[in-house]
Amino acid sequence: MTDGLEAADDVAAVDLGSNSFHMIVVRPRGHEITVVDKLREPVRLGAGLDADKQLSPEAQQRAMACLERFGQRLRPIKTGRVRIVGTNTLRRMRQPDAFLAAAEQALGHPVEVISGVEEARLIYGGVVHGLGAEQPRRLVIDIGGGSTEVIIGERDQPRLLESVRMGCVSYTDRFFADGEITRKRFLAARMAARLEAEYLVAEYRATGWDVCIGASGTVRAIAKVIAGCGWGHGEVTPDGLNRLAEHMVALGSIDALNLEGLREDRKPIFPGGLAVLAGLFDALRIGRMTVSDRALREGVIYDLLGRLSDHDVRHDTVAGLTRRFGVDAAHADRVRATALAMLDNVEQDWSELAGDQDARRLLAWAAQLHEIGLFVAHGSYHKHGEYLVRNGDLHGFSQMDQRMLAALLRLHRGKFRPAVLDAVPQAARERILRLAVLLRLAVILRRGRTQDPMPPVAIQAQGGQITMQFDAQWLADHALTRAGLEREQSLLKPVGFKLRVRER
Repeated sequence: MTDGLEAADDVAAVDLGSNSFHMIVVRPRGHEITVVDKLREPVRLGAGLDADKQLSPEAQQRAMACLERFGQRLRPIKTGRVRIVGTNTLRRMRQPDAFLAAAEQALGHPVEVISGVEEARLIYGGVVHGLGAEQPRRLVIDIGGGSTEVIIGERDQPRLLESVRMGCVSYTDRFFADGEITRKRFLAARMAARLEAEYLVAEYRATGWDVCIGASGTVRAIAKVIAGCGWGHGEVTPDGLNRLAEHMVALGSIDALNLEGLREDRKPIFPGGLAVLAGLFDALRIGRMTVSDRALREGVIYDLLGRLSDHDVRHDTVAGLTRRFGVDAAHADRVRATALAMLDNVEQDWSELAGDQDARRLLAWAAQLHEIGLFVAHGSYHKHGEYLVRNGDLHGFSQMDQRMLAALLRLHRGKFRPAVLDAVPQAARERILRLAVLLRLAVILRRGRTQDPMPPVAIQAQGGQITMQFDAQWLADHALTRAGLEREQSLLKPVGFKLRVRER
C-alpha cells in the first residue's frame, strides 16, 4: 500500500477542552491504531468566559489561532473521518453559534458540543479500551478545565456516569485568582470539591471498583510531580497528595511552583486541579490511583471507528429508548421504512438530501422514536417526546443532534410550528423542515397500524410542492388516510408547502 493510500485511511479527533485543545490523527490497523500525529495547545478557553457566559475577545483570538493550525493538518482528511467535540466551556457559553461557525471554518469540519454524560462515556471508552478482563470494575476520573468526569464501568461498559461542575481552571480562578496559595485557601478548595461530589458518593461507594484510573493532563501532572519529589512511583495515593499539598502551601504562590515534572504552561492551573483531585480522594475514599495516558480524544477515535464500521452506538441508544419507554417497535419500523422509501423518491427533487446519510439516519431515528411520548400521556405526546429526547442523556448524540431529533418529534403531528426550529442552526432548518414533512406523511400513511406492505403511492417534490399519487380504489378503501391527507394539506400551507393528492 502506498503512503498516499495509507494517509487516505487516517482518522482524527479533536477535543476542544476548557484548558487545552487536543488533536490526534491515527491510522487504523485491524483492531489496533497507529498514532501518526498529535497536537496540544493550552488555549485556556474556560478562563475567557465571563460572568455573562460570553467569551472574551482575547480567548477567542487564542482559540482561532490554534484552530487555524489544527485546520491545516485536518483539511486533507476525508469528511466523515474527523470528529471534533466541544466540552464544558462550549456547553456553558451563551449563544455560541458565531464562535462555532468560525471554528468550523478554521477546521474545515463540523464541531459537536457534547453533554457532560456523553463526555464521560467517551472518556471511559478511551481509557479502558484494550484493558482486557483483569480488574474488570473500573473507576475512571478525568479532571478537565471546567468539569470533572467520574465513571464506574464493568470491563468496557460504563455503568455510572457523572460530570461534576468543577475543574482545574475554574477552581484555580475561584480560590487562587491572585496567585497566592495559603493553607486556608487550599483547604477551602479541597472541601468545596468534596462537597460538590457528595451527591454521587453513596451510589459509587456501594457499587465499588477493582481499580481506579486517572486520566487527563491534571492527573498525569500530579503523578509526575509526586514521583519527582520521591513520594510515589507514577501513581497517586492519599499520602502523596497530602505531602504535595503541604509542599505547595509552603511555596506560597503559583509563581513559585517550580516542581520537577510540572510543565510551565500547567503551573497557572495546578493548585485548582490538585484541590479537585484531593477532594475526590476524600469523598470516595480512594486508596490508590493509576494513571492513563489516554482520555477523551482516544475515546472519540474509538467511537468514530465504530461508526465507520457500522457499529454506531447511536443505533443502540435509540433501540434502548424504544424498549425503555414501551414503543410499539413493529409499528415504528413500518413508519421508518415508509419515511425512508419516500425520501428515496424525492432525493432527485430535493437535491440537498441526496446522499445525505446524516439526514437519512436522523429521519430513521425520528420514526423509531416518534411515539416515545406516549409513555407519559397520549395528549400532546409529540411534545412529551420532544422533551424526553431534548433533555435525556442520549449516548453518542451531540447536543445539536438531540435538538434536531427533538424538533422532528415535535413536528411529526399537529400544527406545524416553525418556532420549534429556533433551536436548530439556520443552515439545517430547511433540511429538518423537509424531513419533518416526510415523517408526517409516513405517520399518516401508517395510522391504520396494519402489517400491510407500503401503500401504493408515488411521491414527487418540487420545491415546496409535494404531489402524492394513489390508486383510486386504495384511497376509497382507506378513508382514515384520505381524511388525514386532506387535513395535512391545510396544516402544511402556513410553512410554505403545498400538498397535492391525486388518484390514478
